[in-house]
Amino acid sequence: LRLMKAIINPAMIAALVFGLLLLLAQPDLMRQGWLHAKLALVFGLFAVHGMMSGWLKAFAADRNRKSAKFFRVINEIPTVLMIGIVILVIVKPF
Repeated sequence: LRLMKAIINPAMIAALVFGLLLLLAQPDLMRQGWLHAKLALVFGLFAVHGMMSGWLKAFAADRNRKSAKFFRVINEIPTVLMIGIVILVIVKPF
């Protein structure tokens, strides 16, 4: 819970703010297809963050109904999304 409040939530807010500032400074970026794909992955990352926040609250209240295997698998989704985001930014395939 402390990690979520001290690091993860502020990092997510900072990424959102700086991303919006970048788009305000360079609105022509919105005409590039790779950015649309990147934003889709970023919003997917926000969705995963929201789901994980809910599961964390369920753990804290001792209401967890998910298996350990579920969490081992779901834990890899943010990594895959972040790898895709970085690849899109570097390669800019379209």
